[in-house]
Amino acid sequence: MIPADKKWEYYQALLDKKSEYEGIFYVGVKTTGVFCRPTCPARKPKYENCEFYETAKEALLASFRPCQRCRPLSHPGHVSELVRKLVHAIEENPERRWTEEDFRNLSVDASTARRQFKKRFGMTFVEYARARRMGIALKHIRSGSAVIEAQLATGYESGGGFRDAFSRMMGAAPAQLGNQQVLKAAWLDTRLGPMLAIADEEALYLLEFVDRRGLEREVERLRSRTRSAVIPGSSPPIRQIESELEDYFEGRLTEFTTPLRLVGSPFQKKVWEQLRKIPPGRTASYAAIAAAVGKPDAYRAAAQASGANQLAIVIPCHRVIRSDGDLGGYGGGLSRKQWPLGHEKQEVTEERTRG
Repeated sequence: MIPADKKWEYYQALLDKKSEYEGIFYVGVKTTGVFCRPTCPARKPKYENCEFYETAKEALLASFRPCQRCRPLSHPGHVSELVRKLVHAIEENPERRWTEEDFRNLSVDASTARRQFKKRFGMTFVEYARARRMGIALKHIRSGSAVIEAQLATGYESGGGFRDAFSRMMGAAPAQLGNQQVLKAAWLDTRLGPMLAIADEEALYLLEFVDRRGLEREVERLRSRTRSAVIPGSSPPIRQIESELEDYFEGRLTEFTTPLRLVGSPFQKKVWEQLRKIPPGRTASYAAIAAAVGKPDAYRAAAQASGANQLAIVIPCHRVIRSDGDLGGYGGGLSRKQWPLGHEKQEVTEERTRG
């Protein structure tokens, strides 16, 4: 999260069109739904209508689309016709999940698109399209159930994109939920970035960073295994985990008490339960976890089970490293694995000093 004083600094840079801030931040304008570079020539928005992001991907995930005047995802005059064509195609149908056939219909080579987008935007075409699609769906989660009520009230007169994006990620358009079991989803802002929390009235099912690769698939698997629909809203477990996360990041909490519902295979559940036994400030190897669950030769399977954890931070898969001391992988990104390890170690040390 960008601190308030930094946001004000960015806003002043935006008003002054300071070119030295190019690439440092992007501004999302809530009244227009676009995001811009600091030197955008458009009329400047009021401060309260601005949201600031350090990367274009964060702006896309927050549902903003690139400004057509300042073109924040490229240097003016340095965008190939292929990139322009594909960006236009995404904006025409941002909910689409792209396939090889879609590329063929546009007479575009998928590998060329991947290379050019990676070079220009720092993300592949598929990553760009996914971030745009996820942003639309997550916008409605972030806004809460009032958005659903508003769309239902208008009979989806202008809500086709909403309905499509919602159903692609959550499994059912709001009007079609009927008596199906319902899980609530909420957007939680944290120190390490926004997270998606999904729960029923009794337990938390999923807690993940919204930019985690494969999040859509995780939600799909959760829906399928629980035979549930997912709608924006809140519940007691969501409110509890939001409060506990705030205390955790502020150093006031090391053990979470929010009730959890583990959705996985028996082996995965054993691994996850073992992860919860690793004390804060400590780490364990995948081999040690495998041995602890009675499968000493299954360290690769233990690593896969750890990677399949859908409750980031709470089930501390960030505390599992390789036997050689290497951090290994982490779905939310290695920086999000390093930070809690250092944070927890510091808190444990300070607690011992106070004791």
